[in-house]
Amino acid sequence: MPNLEVEYMGLKLKNPLIAASSGLTDSVEGIKRLEENGAAAVVLKSLFEEEILMEIEQNLKKMSRDSFLYPETVDFYEHEDHDDESTLKYLDLITEAKKAVDIPIIASINCVTADEWTYFPKRIQEAGADALELNIFILPTDFSRNAADNEKVYCDIIREVKKQVTIPISLKISPYFSSLGQMLQKLSGSGVDSLVMFNRFYNPDFDINRFEVTTSNVLSSPADIKTSLRWISIMANRVKCCITASTGVHDADAVVKQLLAGATAVQVASVLYKEGPAYLNVMLEGLKNWMDEHEYENLEQFRGKMSQSASDNTAAYERVQFLRYFRGYPKPL
Repeated sequence: MPNLEVEYMGLKLKNPLIAASSGLTDSVEGIKRLEENGAAAVVLKSLFEEEILMEIEQNLKKMSRDSFLYPETVDFYEHEDHDDESTLKYLDLITEAKKAVDIPIIASINCVTADEWTYFPKRIQEAGADALELNIFILPTDFSRNAADNEKVYCDIIREVKKQVTIPISLKISPYFSSLGQMLQKLSGSGVDSLVMFNRFYNPDFDINRFEVTTSNVLSSPADIKTSLRWISIMANRVKCCITASTGVHDADAVVKQLLAGATAVQVASVLYKEGPAYLNVMLEGLKNWMDEHEYENLEQFRGKMSQSASDNTAAYERVQFLRYFRGYPKPL
């Protein structure tokens, strides 16, 4: 039998499949089902920066109503550690999940600033999380900030969080940077243990009859693998940390592709909504069968085999591919 074990951010995983942050990972029962069906680790549903900041504000308001708002109390709540309902529930989920399963539990925080919330990762580590994923995307709609200003926020967040924790940190980001390759290299040298490529966003759509803003394409499709596959292939062996593939992984073939590109592990979510947690077993069986067919005994024997740095045809990952295929593409009748 092929050996699917992998070392990921210093953690020992039984295989490369990680259940991504989603509604499937927001309860102990859901996490247990994912483990039973083959998930090697889970990323908990994200806690948002705004939720942490809201707890600070609520505590300040409560203290004010109770006539306890002295200057030293304000200073305590602005600079010391404190928790409330949603944050306490999150910490409880970490603690209870660690008791219920044997696979690593990776907490997740969705953040856009390096503000007061950065005290909270310490609480996450104390609750027992094995690692922390920072999911960051700054939509460049503030016209007073240039690209360098926006990029600096990523490094600021990482620096502040690393002051609080010693557990591994992964960084889940978007492909939307003016110089993506250089930014990925910069972030990989900032002390993170993995780059998760890439996150998936809420995208607005229009109802043209009701004149309302709606949501579209909440779940990924198999076609969405193309961006991460290209960039993981390009960045493999060119960053200082491991790479995690995310978005568009819907079957065993997609898992194989991302490993061939150079990914250490692969996150999945949308296909589990569509097919259920048991589909993890199908994907793992497909991976084993492919490895048997090609006589690979472990993942390291083929990881990165099709990365750009291992290829003699580096242009195949860039613009020439577009030119080549569309020149000969059949025209409609």
